[in-house]
Amino acid sequence: MAAGSFEGHYVWHPAADDRELARACTDVRAGRYLGAHNVLEETRGNYELRAHRSLVLASEAADSDLAERWMAEEPGPEAALLGARVAMIRALRMADAGDARTDALLRIAQAACMRAARLLPQDPTPWVAQLALARIDGPRDPAPRGLLTAPPGPWQMFAHVLRLDPWHREAHHRFLACFFTRHGGSASARWDVASFLSHRAPATSALRLLPLVALVEDYDPNVLLADHTWQQPQWAATILGIYHNWFPQAASYHFTPVLDLAYLAHALFMAKREFEAREVLTAMGPYASRMPWSAFGDPGEQLTRARKSCGLPTPAPA
Repeated sequence: MAAGSFEGHYVWHPAADDRELARACTDVRAGRYLGAHNVLEETRGNYELRAHRSLVLASEAADSDLAERWMAEEPGPEAALLGARVAMIRALRMADAGDARTDALLRIAQAACMRAARLLPQDPTPWVAQLALARIDGPRDPAPRGLLTAPPGPWQMFAHVLRLDPWHREAHHRFLACFFTRHGGSASARWDVASFLSHRAPATSALRLLPLVALVEDYDPNVLLADHTWQQPQWAATILGIYHNWFPQAASYHFTPVLDLAYLAHALFMAKREFEAREVLTAMGPYASRMPWSAFGDPGEQLTRARKSCGLPTPAPA
């Protein structure tokens, strides 16, 4: 990870400092897919990077016909994967908008995911895309033992992904999202699943941040002393544990893990641990993500507030 120094402005693009991915995104916006093919093909043995790059590329391609054109002109595992990711994004957008076309786009996306899975069976990424779709009208399998609320959900599909990659980051986040209240879940199920998944992961894993995601998802500014939640002893201990055990690992990532760093920096800031928050914000360099800051207001303003509190430079007023 080499985030670089802060030069007076935020960089919101999810490619962050993955230069090869950023160049491929530029190609995709210009209607070219060779760069996307190259950066995806070289990730066949690195599924965390494959998931990240395919999602970022799909977000660039979702409003064009590039994925369909690529699959028609030069079909293969990488073309099929981008097609599955693009179809996933389109279906989720329609579902979130309550659009009547959701069911049709869901079926298209599920078929695209299965096509990609057949072309490269050892790759968990198409199944992660399927897992993302499960929050629309996914299976309601019984939960395994060990969960207090035993919430039903797409447990069998999740188990299949874990057989391919036991600690797949995006898979865990997609699965947890199935239990968000806005997706038909409940607060009790969300906390149960977040705790269960994080505690089974190694202490040095980014999956230890899952409870912080659930905490932001649960945030209600109308609740008395809601902003003080992060200062409670049990949460302060959880946050500092992540800081001491996971944060040092972030330096070895192929790209700056901006979203995970943002959740940790935000939690430290809310817990009044400015010294530690400053380190995490510094590690992010200029790169920024809209979550978790957007849950508390304008993301740029919230990030600037945190940086000011930690004594770090901020963008000049417009």
